[in-house]
Amino acid sequence: MNLPNILALVRMILAPLLFFVLSFHFENVHQSWINYFAALIFSLAALSDFFDGFIAREWQQTTKLGEILDPLADKMLTLAAFLGLLILARANEWVIYLILVREFFITGFRVVMASENLKLAASFAGKLKTAFQMSAIIFLMMDWVLGEILLHIALVLTLYSGFEYVYQYAKHARAKAA
Repeated sequence: MNLPNILALVRMILAPLLFFVLSFHFENVHQSWINYFAALIFSLAALSDFFDGFIAREWQQTTKLGEILDPLADKMLTLAAFLGLLILARANEWVIYLILVREFFITGFRVVMASENLKLAASFAGKLKTAFQMSAIIFLMMDWVLGEILLHIALVLTLYSGFEYVYQYAKHARAKAA
C-alpha cells in the first residue's frame, strides 16, 4: 500500500464523515460552525485528491489499485457533499442530478474503456470541471451566494467533459473498426 493509495483511503473515510456532518442535526451548535467544519473536511479531502495524483505521477507510484481507489474515493466524496447539500436545500436538485448521472455514467464508461485497454487522461475541461465542482461545493457549504453560480458553471463543464470522453472513445472505436 503506497502513499497515494493511503490518501485515497483517507478520502473514502472522510466522505461518510462529511455526509454525517451535513445531514445530522446538532443541538446547540450554530449552523455556521457546521458549515465551517464541513468545508474543512471537504477541503482536506480535496487536497488529498490533488496530492495522491501528484505523488503517484511524480514518484511513479501509479498502481492498478490506485486506478480503482482514486475515482471511487472522488465519487464517494462528491456524492456525500452533493447529498448533504440537497438535504440542506442549498443546491438545485436538477443540477445535482445531472452532475451525478454524468459522473456515474463516465465512471462506468471508463470501465468499458479499460476493458479495451484504452486509457484516456483527464482533459483540461475535466480538470476545470473538478475545480469548479469543488469550489461550488465549498461555497454552497458555506451558504455563500456565488456557490449556485459556480455550480451551474460546473454543470456545463461536467456535461462538456463527459461529451469529450464519449467523443474520444468513438474515435478509438472507429479507428479500431477500420
